[in-house]
Amino acid sequence: MTLPDASPNPSDADRTFQVDLRGLVDLLSHHLYSSPRVYLRELMQNAVDALTARHRLEPDAPAEAFGIRLHANGSVVRVEDDGVGLTEADVHTFLATIGRSSKRAAGAAADEPIPGWGKIAEQRGDFIGQFGIGLLSCFLVADEIHVISRSARTPDAPAVEWRGRGDGSYTVRVLPSSARPRPGTTVTLTPRADAAEWTRPTQVHALARQFGSLLRHPVTFDDGTAGPAAPVNPEPAPWARTYPTPGARSRALAAYGEDVLGFTPLDTIELDLPAVGLKGIACVLPETVPAGRRHGHRVHVKGMLLSERAEEILPEWAFFVRCVVDAENLRPTASREALYEDDTLSAVRDALAERLREWIARAAASDPDLLARFLQVHHLAVKSLAVHDDEILRMLLPWLPFETTDGHATLDEFARTHRTVLVTSSVEEFRQVAAIASAAGLGVVNGGYTYDRELVHRLPEIRPEASVADLDPATLTAHLDPVDRETELGAAAYLALARDALAVFDCDVALRAFQPASAPALLVDSREARHERTRSHLAREQEGGLWGDILGALRQEAPRAQLILNQLNPLVRTAVTIDEPELARTSAEALYGQAAMLSRRPLRPAESSLINRSFLDLLAHALRKDS
Repeated sequence: MTLPDASPNPSDADRTFQVDLRGLVDLLSHHLYSSPRVYLRELMQNAVDALTARHRLEPDAPAEAFGIRLHANGSVVRVEDDGVGLTEADVHTFLATIGRSSKRAAGAAADEPIPGWGKIAEQRGDFIGQFGIGLLSCFLVADEIHVISRSARTPDAPAVEWRGRGDGSYTVRVLPSSARPRPGTTVTLTPRADAAEWTRPTQVHALARQFGSLLRHPVTFDDGTAGPAAPVNPEPAPWARTYPTPGARSRALAAYGEDVLGFTPLDTIELDLPAVGLKGIACVLPETVPAGRRHGHRVHVKGMLLSERAEEILPEWAFFVRCVVDAENLRPTASREALYEDDTLSAVRDALAERLREWIARAAASDPDLLARFLQVHHLAVKSLAVHDDEILRMLLPWLPFETTDGHATLDEFARTHRTVLVTSSVEEFRQVAAIASAAGLGVVNGGYTYDRELVHRLPEIRPEASVADLDPATLTAHLDPVDRETELGAAAYLALARDALAVFDCDVALRAFQPASAPALLVDSREARHERTRSHLAREQEGGLWGDILGALRQEAPRAQLILNQLNPLVRTAVTIDEPELARTSAEALYGQAAMLSRRPLRPAESSLINRSFLDLLAHALRKDS
């Protein structure tokens, strides 16, 4: 038996992907990077990583021995560093291979043929860049990248020149040592005309300060004039400096926050997480912000600005602060404009949240004035935190302001005067009953705002002697004084006509006595009851159909609304004596309409029509009587 030939068919041989560099540059500029300005950050980042590697090779060298020099005169942009440099082999391996990074190679196995990198293989985390695509960002502003580099790993290594072009071609040649006497790298760009916005000397200087103000290595900028080069980062980060007193430190941090973030903070919280090398400040916003609006935070990684809009560094409830932080061990994404979501970032987020809780606890324990100012501005943020955080709940619930029948008050104050605290389920219900409940001596809290009802129900956890209950129509009605039997019998005929007139609104009518006497009527109703009545009406209209069966299956026995007439009000005392049936019905409709408007809930079309009709009928009656 003859076996078939197993030799590979030439047409089946493995092939290599071809890369359209112009298409890749377009992809980077429109989808990976947010703006062409990132080219300078990428060049500075490469220089910083090269300096880091140089210090690993020469650990005894002073920190200021190696630096970065920027030059921009309108014709060229040049970035020069005293870093580890590249050999000719490195140039072919890293600069000419998209996605191949010398920093990632630093973490490779020690037996890889990359001379010198074995000494720093354990320090891959010390580098900012990891993806090997940063240099391509230069094509966003220039058509050619010119690199001259000399390696510090090989003492007698010559200088190497690399020229990369936007069409994907490149050249490499070895230069004499005099072309670059010292180790390091120089990258030169000749900007395109359409990139002038990003390569003007003033813009390059501004971008360098923006991206590199917290870098540990000295960075200078030269605009080609006769003046000396300007330092880009003349001072270390404010949290890395020493101050004569704690007060001086606090003032310096607050001044830095105001300068960087653009507002005067209500207070400044110093952040320090040694486990991930994170330091910085959180500035408390001086103005109220909508709940859930997340602010961008200014995040640096190893001194290099990563993003000014990083939301993921803090939990959602911490929308009352903005942060400026610098971290050693957080991972940037490939664009280096956001943080990579991993377990480390999650742990950092939890740790920073704990620092904010500690600040709130410290203010509650030792600085009541600061706490009062903070809660006046950010009580909604604290309420959102207290709902899920028992410690904050116990600490701050008595301090939080609520809308009550005694005005705006803290629950601690309110519970002292009202042993039973009643809470409504909506703002509308609170507005319906507030005046009447206050006159009746009931303590009612508006539970219609976000988090309020849930927090009020947790009051007994803090004050066991207090009790909390939902306010329903029956509770309120039970606290209104009944009228005597003779008065009720005298008003029976009017009440019957009124019930008949308002039956279309599923509304009952009762006569009670309550304060204030100026209120002629109170409409007691709930949103749930109205929804149930609406569902019942729809079910009756759709009876026999599919939707009618579904709505009928959901039907519950809903309590009727109640129009409670106030016997203490002179108008009501006159109305119940009307013996003309039509006028009695009209007056009952007018009282219902006035009570519905006072409840401040949206009026249904039928109620708006009733208000207009009853007003016109009463006006016509008055005119007929006068004539």
